This record gives sequence, C-alpha cells and structure tokens, in this order.
Amino acid sequence: MKILIIEDDSSLREIISRGLRDEGYVVETAGNFSQADDKIAGYSYDCILLDIMLPDGNGLRLLEHIKSLKKSDHVIIISARDSLDDKVTGLDLGADDYLAKPFYMAELSARIKSVLRRSANNGGNKLTAGNITLDLHSRRVEVDGEELTLLKKEFDILLYFMQRPNHIVDKAMLAEAVWGDHADAADNFDFVYAQVKNLRKRLDVSGASVTIKAVYGFGYKLTETAQ
Repeated sequence: MKILIIEDDSSLREIISRGLRDEGYVVETAGNFSQADDKIAGYSYDCILLDIMLPDGNGLRLLEHIKSLKKSDHVIIISARDSLDDKVTGLDLGADDYLAKPFYMAELSARIKSVLRRSANNGGNKLTAGNITLDLHSRRVEVDGEELTLLKKEFDILLYFMQRPNHIVDKAMLAEAVWGDHADAADNFDFVYAQVKNLRKRLDVSGASVTIKAVYGFGYKLTETAQ
C-alpha cells in the first residue's frame, strides 16, 4: 500500500511518515502545492493525506485536480481548520474522510485502514484468490487455512496482484507501487524479477492454486495454476 503525505509542517510530516512506514506502508511526501502536484501527476497512490493549508496553494484545489484526472487515489484531508464549511466542501469535492489536527497516530491509522478497506473486496478485511486468503488488517496470508509466511515486499506484491485480479501488471508499475517513486532511478527491474521469483516459489511450495505468471513483453499476471 502506497501513501502520499502532503503536509508543509516538516516535523509533523516526519512523524506521520515514520509511523506509517513502521506499519508497513510505502510512504512518499510533499511539502508544498507544487511538489504535491508533480507527485500526483506522475504517480498513483492508495491513499493521499492532504493538508488544506499549503504555503503556495490551497489543498482543496489539489483535491479538485485529483478528481478531474479520474484517479482512484483515496484522499483523507488532515487540517487544523476544523470548520464545518471546510469539511462539507472537502467531502463534496470527493474526499473520503476529514481528520482535524491535532490527532493521534492511532486514529489516523484507523482512518486509513477504514478507507482502504471500503475500497477492497466490498469493504471486507480479506481478499481471496483460489485457495489463498489475505488479511489486510493483520497482514496474514493463508493457503487452505495454513499460514504462509512472507517477507514484507513479497506480501506487498501479492496484495497488489490480488487487488487486481485478471489484470496484466507492468514491471515498472509494480516497482513504483511497491518500492515507491525512487524505483524510477533503477537501471533495470531485476529486483522486481527476483522478488516475484521468490514469491512464486513460496506459493508453489505452499500448494497455492494460483501463481504469478510472466506475460512476455508485458509484465505479470495472477493466474490459476494448471491442475
């Protein structure tokens, strides 16, 4: 899961970033309107944490821009302006939630999970593919009821595919989603190949009825294994 934090207060931005990374999220940040606009134009996020009051622009304009691009990025407004008008305006523009500052990290984390949960698997905590069950909340994966232990990136890759059943996923898109936008600096995507290969082996050994198949010239796809 990849999150963009748009917040001009550097200390708060760092606190939120550190807390979410500790929970296993891929986190990117922007400190002003211009940086945020560049990030939104070039990348996609599972959730955007958006401060309304930015030094070089209004965050609500960014929200309008996100929605005009027809992006599926979920948005939670985080703002010191706890006014009814701001809440109504933000929600009317398409924000998924509104959290007034100051707030506890536990509450922010719960709000993020709630927003992501509503968008996945008809609002449930779990995703299924074949005989695999993935719990979004506990980050637990089971194959036929038996736990399958995965490394963090392996879990993130599997989650990405299970959220996109029957979709071919480009290597660059997968790298950006799981490793963040710094993946652009990579000379090649060998690190993606290595992680997918390891995940495929773990799925095979566990008796999973799905695998990640390479689609030559395009990328990868989660498919049913041959019986």
